[in-house]
Amino acid sequence: MAAKIRRRDTVQVQTGKDRGRRGEVRQVLPGAQRVIVTGANMVKKHRRSRSATAPSEILEVEAPLHISNVALVCGGCDEPTRVGFRVLGDGRKVRYCKACDEAID
Repeated sequence: MAAKIRRRDTVQVQTGKDRGRRGEVRQVLPGAQRVIVTGANMVKKHRRSRSATAPSEILEVEAPLHISNVALVCGGCDEPTRVGFRVLGDGRKVRYCKACDEAID
């Protein structure tokens, strides 16, 4: 099965506290159907001290979002869009924007 959203794609968050925010996909977790988007869904993570000299700290990290809560941003029309697949004449399978019908890959 081909992935509609891949690493380094620009996506827009559709739901939740970061609705409307755009970012680059840093990591795709296909087994859990989740993606990690740079700068979106930030959560605080408490980290214990590992030694007597290193202090404990509170980190802000990106948590995974469900893949259905993000939409791929088309490079041609600069809008969040649905993604389709088509096979070109030379046999390559590419993603395309269903709004403007432009190839994404």
